[in-house]
Amino acid sequence: MLADFVAGTVWVDVAAQSHEAKRSILNFFATALGSAHDPAVSAALRTLLPFSGAATSAIIGRPERLDAMGAAFVNAISANLLDFDDTHLDTIIHPAAPVAAPVLALAQARGLSGQDVLTAFILGVEIECRVGNAVSPGHYARGWHITSTCGVFGSAAACAWLLRLPADRISNAIGIAASQSAGIVENLPSAAKNVSVGNAARNGLFAALLATEGYSASPRAIEGPLGWARAMGDEPDLERLTGGLGTTWEIAKNTYKPHPAGIVFHSVIDACFRLREKVGPRIEDIASITVEGSALLLARGDRAVRNERDARVSIHHCAACGLLLGVAGVTEFSDATVFRPDLASFRQKVRAVLDASLPDGAARVKIQLTSGEAFSEIVVAAKGSLAHPLSDSDIEAKLRDCAQLGQSDWDIDRIIDGVWRMDTLAEVSSLMKAHR
Repeated sequence: MLADFVAGTVWVDVAAQSHEAKRSILNFFATALGSAHDPAVSAALRTLLPFSGAATSAIIGRPERLDAMGAAFVNAISANLLDFDDTHLDTIIHPAAPVAAPVLALAQARGLSGQDVLTAFILGVEIECRVGNAVSPGHYARGWHITSTCGVFGSAAACAWLLRLPADRISNAIGIAASQSAGIVENLPSAAKNVSVGNAARNGLFAALLATEGYSASPRAIEGPLGWARAMGDEPDLERLTGGLGTTWEIAKNTYKPHPAGIVFHSVIDACFRLREKVGPRIEDIASITVEGSALLLARGDRAVRNERDARVSIHHCAACGLLLGVAGVTEFSDATVFRPDLASFRQKVRAVLDASLPDGAARVKIQLTSGEAFSEIVVAAKGSLAHPLSDSDIEAKLRDCAQLGQSDWDIDRIIDGVWRMDTLAEVSSLMKAHR
């Protein structure tokens, strides 16, 4: 059914979703540019360059080029490194990195249009998020990194559509992707997490290319009795997998982060911002901080902070940024700030407590001053959520900030203009030549 849906979709079917797709792709460029010269990106490039085929596809924010599969891998890594990418809240999938990276890489290699890219991207996001819906929340709770494990299905479907495969071969591409799905939550505080996101992008493209050449797969590779869903989770919810296909769109549920931290920590930061306003100059008088939230919040963020990757998934560091610094941008999650003695000391005041009554993504923060005074704030829908979304101009500003951080020489105005006009581009390659 998924393959039939992908094969039968044309631009007019998805055009109404194109603005949200452009927002997501703009955010994708922002996060990739912010990490363009990160050591992990440079290491991946050094590893792949000697083995690259025809260098058809750009590495965002850099002068190097790789073959399409290599570029898909590296650009997906860079888009995911800062923990600043888009988020589908129902599943906590970061949709763009594993789908936009291979779609843009393949489109450059094949001279495809911006409208083709948008159509494929919307379809890829739909498939990865629906697969994620079908196995949530048990799949993630078992330790599978859902952006990686489900992202490969989105990449495969999107690339198969770009290659104009018929439904039977799209089905094979999705089935081949099931054999390449991997990624574990244990690796979140390390660059190994980003490797699995890069693999999702590359492996999905690889699956589509193999299907093009006649490779086959089980038509029930996802939902079969010994298929992917049961092997990596529990009984799949087939209604959430296929119900309303073509009527409701998962990309409409996408959100964008104002802070480069795990999405479940944004309510912690917002609550601390509010408390900082209440306390005013008495921040140094805070004796204790209690952060209450769901089991997901505690499982993700009740951790020691050893490096900047830990900080991005730390309740303690997010609370310290919100209260002590009053800002939580890229700089505040860098090593230079993470290891500041005052922040390290302040983090010791933070205690995380389970409150099962709070939904995922919500947080209650309580502080007590040395005087005995107590204050509390609860945030259920943080800035950047569907209830309080970032505006188009917010996302543009985020792109400019990230480009400055990544010290790229790419023409940011040209990227912004090109993404907003993507459906008019005869070849998407023009967007990927934005360096000055």
